[in-house]
Amino acid sequence: MKKILLICAFFAFHWAISQQKSTIKVVESKKIELTSELPKDKIDLYNQAFMKFVAALKSSDKEKIKTLVSDKIAYYMSDDIISKLSGGISFDRKMDVYKSGYQKLYENETYPIIQYKYSDDQQNPPRDIITVIFENDGKILGVKPEYAE
Repeated sequence: MKKILLICAFFAFHWAISQQKSTIKVVESKKIELTSELPKDKIDLYNQAFMKFVAALKSSDKEKIKTLVSDKIAYYMSDDIISKLSGGISFDRKMDVYKSGYQKLYENETYPIIQYKYSDDQQNPPRDIITVIFENDGKILGVKPEYAE
């Protein structure tokens, strides 16, 4: 009798678990909300730093890239990351500043951000955007290419 109860309990347990529905929640990435426009001289400074970074990516100059990025991320700049970034940025297309401003990130610190669009992209908002986060001294803290499918 105990064996029958044990077998029935085993099957009842599996039956109860198999009846539970599992759901998957799709979470979109956080939209970047920029506050207050950057001054023109800061945009020029950050733009020059980013163009040097793009040139270094194009030539795969790892040492030059490490001098242009923040000390906070220089350690993570491996050949794999450099090749992924090189694949995410089109070197043949001219880039223009789309938006600029400040955004709160890590531990409520505020960093300057510039979003670039390609000159030949006339859509509003642009299909392809490259978001670049800078430190106040002009070093690059992050690069995020976004492409429409």
